Amino acid sequence: MHSQPLVSIITPSFNQAAFLEQTMLSVLEQGYPNLEYWVMDGGSTDGSQEIIQKYQHRLAGWVSKPDKGQADGVNKGFARATGKIIGWLNSDDLYYPGAIAGAVEAFRLHPEASFVFSDVESIDEHGRPFNLMRYGDWKLPELMTFHIVGQPGVFMRRSVLKQAGYLDLSYNYLLDVQLWMRMALIAEPVYVPGAVWAAARIHSDAKNVAHAEKFGEEAFRLAAWLSEDERFSPLSEKLNHRIWAGAHRLNAFYLTEAEMFKPALKSYTKMLRLAPSMSRGTYRRMGYAVLGALGIQNLRQKYAIWRQKRYQKQQTKQNKN
Repeated sequence: MHSQPLVSIITPSFNQAAFLEQTMLSVLEQGYPNLEYWVMDGGSTDGSQEIIQKYQHRLAGWVSKPDKGQADGVNKGFARATGKIIGWLNSDDLYYPGAIAGAVEAFRLHPEASFVFSDVESIDEHGRPFNLMRYGDWKLPELMTFHIVGQPGVFMRRSVLKQAGYLDLSYNYLLDVQLWMRMALIAEPVYVPGAVWAAARIHSDAKNVAHAEKFGEEAFRLAAWLSEDERFSPLSEKLNHRIWAGAHRLNAFYLTEAEMFKPALKSYTKMLRLAPSMSRGTYRRMGYAVLGALGIQNLRQKYAIWRQKRYQKQQTKQNKN
């Protein structure tokens, strides 16, 4: 029997009463014996405080007062956390059963890792899964070229997090991406293939839907930061074209989400010019953008229905096998 390290989980929240209780229960019902759970509420006025109070006897602590945004709330949680391992779960996302135990085992096998991460399932506002975001054994070069790791599926080694520094308050959309890069500079991350520790909820109020066009702006800012920050040199010079191609790919992805199809196609074209190999895995999205630019009606709804049905068929087939 291995000793069970203390794990700290941070949930930042602001006016997410519709999802907050489900999120909190997904943490509290993990059954992990050495858990420290902090809920950092930004001064919600929608009944969130009553939900937190309902479970306060099971929390390490909670706060409900205005902050400077998500990064500030998370950082306040990081500062309070005392566990060797830290997870950050937003108030509309979920942990699946065994997530914490899985992350602890991954760190036992890879004690040198800066962070460990799994694949992440996408769910809608009703909790219905419709996609699996599959990652890979990505290290610093992949992170620098905008291979995005799903934040709910990440667990961090606190000593590396402290050394890297917490979230940069000047980022609102890719704040996690920048943190992973800084942590990967110190020690390599470890991917756990086949594991699905968490679900990311995609809904109309989520940032990746409501402010989709803002993600590209921060991607370009990050690309410039990578070329200017000497800590990333000489790797940033070697990867320069791929870094900018990755930023354009990410920009195009989110512009497509926002149904800004023509600007999305421009970014996809720039990606192809900079690094054609970066197009791998994006052909379906590019086709979606082309159809959107041609004015195909009700495209988002049709695509969403098709994607959900396709994913359900894949899951049914996998379960049979």
